[in-house]
Amino acid sequence: MLRRLTGLPDAVDGVEGMGTVSKDDYDRILEPILDAARRTGRRLRFIYRFGPEFERFTAGAAWEDVRIATRYLRLFEGCAVVTDVGWIRHASRFVGTFMPCPLQVFDDAEMRHAIGWLRTLPVRGGTTHVLLPESGVIVVDVDGPLRVRDFDAVAVTADTWIEEHGNLRGLVVHARGFPGWQDLDGFVRHLRFVNDRHRAIRRIALSTDGTLTALHEGISDHFVKAETKHFGFDAVDEAVAWAGAPPEARR
Repeated sequence: MLRRLTGLPDAVDGVEGMGTVSKDDYDRILEPILDAARRTGRRLRFIYRFGPEFERFTAGAAWEDVRIATRYLRLFEGCAVVTDVGWIRHASRFVGTFMPCPLQVFDDAEMRHAIGWLRTLPVRGGTTHVLLPESGVIVVDVDGPLRVRDFDAVAVTADTWIEEHGNLRGLVVHARGFPGWQDLDGFVRHLRFVNDRHRAIRRIALSTDGTLTALHEGISDHFVKAETKHFGFDAVDEAVAWAGAPPEARR
C-alpha cells in the first residue's frame, strides 16, 4: 500500500510504500497529489520512502510508475528517495541521471536530511503561472531569463486543460520587459511550446511595458494562429478579461 506522508513542511510532499504496492495505490494516493499540482502549476519537492515494511510492487504498479513518470516528470523540482532497499537505491540513482531535476538517495535513517535537502534546493525557473479556471486563461508572470523548465511547467498546465476542454481560451504574458532566454535550449523550447499548441490557444494577451511586444509578435507571425493583443503592464486585469471572453462576446 501507499500512504501519504504527514508532518512535512509546506513546500514538501511525499508518500511511503509499505507491504505490497499496487496500481490501485497509485490511483488513490499518488495521482491525486500530482493532479492537484499540475492543475495549479505548482512544482513538487517530493519524498518517496520505502521503509522496512515495504515488500514489493505488483506488475500493475510497476507499469503505473512508468506511466506516471512519463506524464508528470516535468512537475518535479527535486526528488528524494529514502530507503535501505538495495535494488531501489540502485534503480533510483540510474533514473536520476535522466531526470530534469535533482534526485538524491538517502538511507532510511536520514529522513530529516532528505527533507532539509529538498527545502534548500534553489528556486527554479524565471516564471510563475496560474490557471484561472473560470475563464480558461493561463497568466504567466515573467521574472527572469526564460528556461526550458519554465515552458515545461506551463505546458503541463496548458495540456491538462486542453485535454479536458479541447482548447485554452487565452494565454496572458505579464512582464515588465523581455528578459531573454537563459540559453539556446530555452529559445528552442519557446518556439516548440507555441508551435505545438497554436491551434488550441485562441487568444494571446501581452501585458508588458512594450519591450516584449515586437519580438513576441514576430514569433507569432510564424508560429501562432491565435489573435494577439497588447496591453500595458498595469492593465493585466483587462488583458485577462479580453483573453477569457467567450467567442460570442468578442464580436
